[in-house]
Amino acid sequence: MGLAATGSEAPEGTLAERALEVLGRVFGYDAFRGLQAGVVEQVAAGGDALVLMPTGAGKSLCYQVPALLREGVGVVVSPLIALMQDQVDALRELGVRAAFLNSTLDARQAREVERQVAAGELDLLYVAPERLVTERCLALLERARIALFAIDEAHCVSQWGHDFRPEYLQLAILHERFPRVPRIALTATADAQTREEIVERLALRDARRFVSSFDRPNIRYRIVEKTEPRRQLLEFVEGAHAGEAGIVYCASRAKVEETAEWLAAHGVPALPYHAGMDAATRAANQARFLREDGLVMVATIAFGMGIDKPDVRFVAHLDMPRSVEGYYQETGRAGRDGLPAEAWMAYGLADVVQQRRFIEQSEGDEAHKRVSTAKLDAMLGLAETIECRRVRLLAYFGEASTACGNCDNCLEPPEPWDATEAARKLLSCIWRIRESTGFGFGSQHVIAVLRGQDGPKIRQYGHEKLSTFGIGADLGEAEWRAVLRQLIAQGLVVVDHARHQVLALAPESRALLRGERSLRMRRPRPAARAARRGRGAKGKATSGTGAAGLERERGSAAGGDTSLDPAAEALFERLRAWRRTVASERQLPPYVIFHDATLREIALARPGSLDALAAVSGVGQRKLEAWGQAIIDLIAAPGS
Repeated sequence: MGLAATGSEAPEGTLAERALEVLGRVFGYDAFRGLQAGVVEQVAAGGDALVLMPTGAGKSLCYQVPALLREGVGVVVSPLIALMQDQVDALRELGVRAAFLNSTLDARQAREVERQVAAGELDLLYVAPERLVTERCLALLERARIALFAIDEAHCVSQWGHDFRPEYLQLAILHERFPRVPRIALTATADAQTREEIVERLALRDARRFVSSFDRPNIRYRIVEKTEPRRQLLEFVEGAHAGEAGIVYCASRAKVEETAEWLAAHGVPALPYHAGMDAATRAANQARFLREDGLVMVATIAFGMGIDKPDVRFVAHLDMPRSVEGYYQETGRAGRDGLPAEAWMAYGLADVVQQRRFIEQSEGDEAHKRVSTAKLDAMLGLAETIECRRVRLLAYFGEASTACGNCDNCLEPPEPWDATEAARKLLSCIWRIRESTGFGFGSQHVIAVLRGQDGPKIRQYGHEKLSTFGIGADLGEAEWRAVLRQLIAQGLVVVDHARHQVLALAPESRALLRGERSLRMRRPRPAARAARRGRGAKGKATSGTGAAGLERERGSAAGGDTSLDPAAEALFERLRAWRRTVASERQLPPYVIFHDATLREIALARPGSLDALAAVSGVGQRKLEAWGQAIIDLIAAPGS
């Protein structure tokens, strides 16, 4: 069976005891976390499971351990072939017999993997969904002993989701062709509607459901209003995450290229990634990001699904995602090692207008547009809320929580503002302008009229004579843009994209104009104040060093104080340097050797023997045999 392949015969004992033995000996952990133990027992015993766990919660162990406990090969359906190599490399370092079957293999290599599958020589096989459903692959699996099927990133089956993959719809064939093989579907992103779609489309009606908390307490959420977005991004990166790995998401390929070049020109080592690049360059950039420390990847959402790099310290968005699911999935790529990380986003009026236009101009039917609009409204609500971001985020997934004390709204509470009167002035101004000329104008012109800013264009149309001219002089441009953004977000103002993005009132605005409803929002900070705040944050953060500074600021909020004293910090850096050398020699990402979290624990514990080192979380039997003595010698070396 799979367990024997890792170095010893299956131990006696209950299923739970055998699972713990595999967990400790192969993976180096002494206990399962959260719902892992229940999932492992369910699948190892032959049952189906639907697993919803946040990124970094250890979903992979939920199918890897059962695959090693059951007879045969565990088949893992993974949507990104570019990441299979690293996943397989990591398993092989643990002594697990793993391989992948995808289009990167030549005919000879593919035949060898197929031979290994048929001969029962593998514990885990990673396959892309489009290859799995071919008759050749299905016939191969029917000749083999299958331990289980794991369908990773199962939310890809949802046609309403942000990552829909048509080939996932064919995976119900696994239930038809292999009715006695247990199946486990896993995802970190699924609201109630998506969960039901997964169950229905993958024929998992009898599967036991495991839904853990969606909370990622080690991630700090911060959303800012756009003023100078690239400059704001640079201040964020340099202020809190200089020299650390991160991902910056942009909405367009052109913006990806421009932002990567701009960051690099300002001293931040940044690489671009998007689907329009040639495959070789794209693959090379991804490999560098996974294998090198401190790189920033600027990308479209084409990058990131299934990224295993555990030490991504920040994820930044220069454009607002179109759904909370997308935002959660993308921000979840930060801090997979459980250490402090940040999710930062800059958004403004243009984001709201652009996302509305995407929906209006999409080829979907009216039902699809309604769902898309509802998802966008939820995302806008998260961005505009004056309450705890984490409470709002978790509520979207049906989870109740209390204020986290670790998001921008908790740390720097925004000033609430009854913007009802301001909103009525803006609506009236849009109406008066359109009434006077017979056609509408864009936001810049409307706000100029409101603020009483005279100019040639205003005089050309006589708008300085309107009753609404200058009635908004008490507010700045940023405040009026915030009010307009909220009105568009709530569907009270519409943007006519066919006519140079002119503004018009929606029928729903009448209630606000008549005083039958109110508008309460966060008061925007003036640009100068925001800039001072940014410099202050930068100075504060550099008193620590990136994540370490956040750790000291947060204390035990991320699950215990793991900050290092100077001696331990120095040893940690020597361990990281040793890891880089070993990883380079073996042409592997450094985290495949050991995660930062494991090296930090070693630096804190300073084990003096192999037995003591074996007690450190993340040091399994194979890694102890391969690297144990080298680590003990490094700790004992003069200066350590």
